[in-house]
Amino acid sequence: QVQLVESGGGLVQAGGSLRLSCAASGRTLRSYAMGWFRQAPGKEREFVAAISWSGGNTYYADSVKGRFIISRDNAKNTVYLQMSSLKVEDTAVYSCAANARGNYLRDYGTYDYWGQGTQVTVSS
Repeated sequence: QVQLVESGGGLVQAGGSLRLSCAASGRTLRSYAMGWFRQAPGKEREFVAAISWSGGNTYYADSVKGRFIISRDNAKNTVYLQMSSLKVEDTAVYSCAANARGNYLRDYGTYDYWGQGTQVTVSS
């Protein structure tokens, strides 16, 4: 069993930056690929970014490519999402998730464990 807790969300002006953290407990994250998803009010949950268990491969949604960076520190059992050049349309609840199989990382249905989410609000 893996427990995931996100932090780092908040209110920021458009063009600003935030760094989200996802801390794991219960089991080491080394065995899991990790992903970030977001869900805005009235919209479906969407893929944001994912990283392989080793950190050697990263994947991004087109909407965040070049602005967001996903990384991980397996020694700290933590995954990060550095968000820059934030836009109003990035406003959402951001959740991290762990994927034991390490594939189909853009599909939220393939993830085994989820955090509770952290709110990111970008004002104009």
